[in-house]
Amino acid sequence: MNSYIYRMRQKLQPIFFGMLLLVGNNLLAQKKKPVAKTAPFKQEAINDLSGQYALYRDIAFQIWDYAELGYKEIKSSALLQQTLRSNDFKIEAGVAGIPTAFVASYGSGLPVIGILAEFDALPGLSQQAKPEKIPVEGRSAGHGCGHHLFGTASIAAAIELKALIDKHQWKGTIKVYGCPAEEGGSGKVYMTRAGLFKGVDAVIHWHPSDENTVWADGALANKSAKFRFYGTSAHAAAAPEKGRSALDAVEAMDYMANMMREHIPSDARLHYVITNGGKAPNVVPDFAEVYYYVRHPKREITKDIFDRLVNIAEGAALGTGTKTDYEIIGGTFDILLNNSLANLAHLNLSKVGGVSYTPEETAFAKKIQSSFGAVVPPLEQSAIVKPVQQRTGKTTGSTDVGDVSYNVPTVGIRVATWAPGTPAHSWQAVACGGTEMGAKGMMVAAKTMALTAIDLLLDPEEIKKAKTEFDQARGDNFIYEPLLGNREPALNYRD
Repeated sequence: MNSYIYRMRQKLQPIFFGMLLLVGNNLLAQKKKPVAKTAPFKQEAINDLSGQYALYRDIAFQIWDYAELGYKEIKSSALLQQTLRSNDFKIEAGVAGIPTAFVASYGSGLPVIGILAEFDALPGLSQQAKPEKIPVEGRSAGHGCGHHLFGTASIAAAIELKALIDKHQWKGTIKVYGCPAEEGGSGKVYMTRAGLFKGVDAVIHWHPSDENTVWADGALANKSAKFRFYGTSAHAAAAPEKGRSALDAVEAMDYMANMMREHIPSDARLHYVITNGGKAPNVVPDFAEVYYYVRHPKREITKDIFDRLVNIAEGAALGTGTKTDYEIIGGTFDILLNNSLANLAHLNLSKVGGVSYTPEETAFAKKIQSSFGAVVPPLEQSAIVKPVQQRTGKTTGSTDVGDVSYNVPTVGIRVATWAPGTPAHSWQAVACGGTEMGAKGMMVAAKTMALTAIDLLLDPEEIKKAKTEFDQARGDNFIYEPLLGNREPALNYRD
């Protein structure tokens, strides 16, 4: 009997322990599901987007032709919306009180991934897609910052993610934010203030450039306003004593502002342009206006310098016997960088790689470079992806992405769409952006954003890391207060 029990125990023991092991593995699997292998999906996205090159190139070039200014991008916004709508995105148009702003959504559940899209042009930069300075007849604006490429790449990435969600039955939501008037209009600030980014887990964006790199230098906080002066008209020769010149007030303000430059931090920036200085030399101007930007890496210092500028305007009015007021036009935060997302985006940008030029494009780029009259980087820079830790240490620009970055973990990349050495806001940038050089870089951006979103959709740990870093960097006591205050969107700021 004892020998029978012993033999049965020997037979059942492996089965018993095997059952325990199976139950244990199932419990472990329930506790931590294995992360999906993303490599096949990423290659699928790269292949799909490569096959759609002509479609998105044509959309970008159409917006390049429209060249619409901030808050006036009626046709550009409509084209992007229609492209998304035809791919089953749900469109919410005219958001945040801005006719050309929109949010396009697809999918369901978490995570929610936002992708920013811009599409405004710049005044005074009309240019043909040629390596010589030749304006387009009948057009005054041009895409000197490549936002026609920006918005198109963003919708391309989103539409590819939609296709992957459908095909592989992923959970998650993609939101494309149609963001007007980045160039001085602070469109994203109004969208942020309206709560449109609430519930979003991470935001991805990009920007045209002359190099390939993750956005790692931050941005300058910016506060801008139009200062207006009101005087008394008079005949400038027959009765000058009866006049009080609003233009004198503007010039007095500009003079004192320039004196102030000596007494502000060296990394601050102060720019202005006189937008109205009167109509005729023989009439004392009863109205004049000057448009100012104040910038600094820290928004508190930006606010302080701006407050001093207001005092200068009041002093100028007092000294010239005029009256003054001002209208806040824009205000943007610095950028809250997120290293977790930056490292992720860098891996994907490195996987996609940079841009190579054909002999014809090389000749075009060299001719563009010859117009700079300075030492320029080698053309090979367009094919290189710079390391994420490589920073210039010098922040010079401003962007309304900053406000988004203080409300949602945000990451951006820069991609070569212009000949190396090309400055933004130049006729050379407009020219490059209207060629295959620009379109090629645009698709590098679309692929990189799609790949980064795939990581965020399939690996919850990536979002968790980004949010932990975001919370620590922002601090427990952070309260979002837009630098532009409670004003309505400045829809006519370009007028």
